[in-house]
Amino acid sequence: MEEGNSVGRMEKQFAFIKEIDGLKKIGRQSYLKDGSRKENDAEHSWHLAMMALLMNEYANEKIDVLRVISMVLIHDIVELDAGDTYAYDEAGNATKRERELAAAERIFHILPEDQAKYLYDLWEEFEEAVTPESKFAHTLDNIQPLMLNDATDGKAWREHQVKLSQIMKRQIKTKEGSESMWEYARENMLERNLESGAIILD
Repeated sequence: MEEGNSVGRMEKQFAFIKEIDGLKKIGRQSYLKDGSRKENDAEHSWHLAMMALLMNEYANEKIDVLRVISMVLIHDIVELDAGDTYAYDEAGNATKRERELAAAERIFHILPEDQAKYLYDLWEEFEEAVTPESKFAHTLDNIQPLMLNDATDGKAWREHQVKLSQIMKRQIKTKEGSESMWEYARENMLERNLESGAIILD
């Protein structure tokens, strides 16, 4: 056991768990389905974990479901320091990787060394989006905001005057995790918002 006793280990684990409580205060741009307020990172991560639990049958490849759930639960922890970078914020996205790497180094290393390495590596796996699990996790992360935008008649899209080209650029790899989920989202979430004008056709 690290540090020769379980107390020191447990103290680090509780310190990390207490630290990530801050995710409840990191706001995102997607609104709740009733449009009353925007979701936060903790709510977003929980929502993705539920999607992974219930919709893993649509993954393109056989996946380790627990690994996907673990991945989506930790993928936005770096935003405690780096903040949420809006998908269509070009300036913010230019510095996103640098900010998030520094955050990952600090936050994950609150934990005991073995768990810090596990979560850091899991986060990097998500970022690289090469494994079947990380591809599916990205599919969930990309489609959940589409679902919420559709549920609110494109409220966030309208506020930010989002163009179809921006959405399609962000969604370019979504089908790599689940072709069937992407096709469903495209047909049932994007097309009607194009017709209503919530998404700008360019």
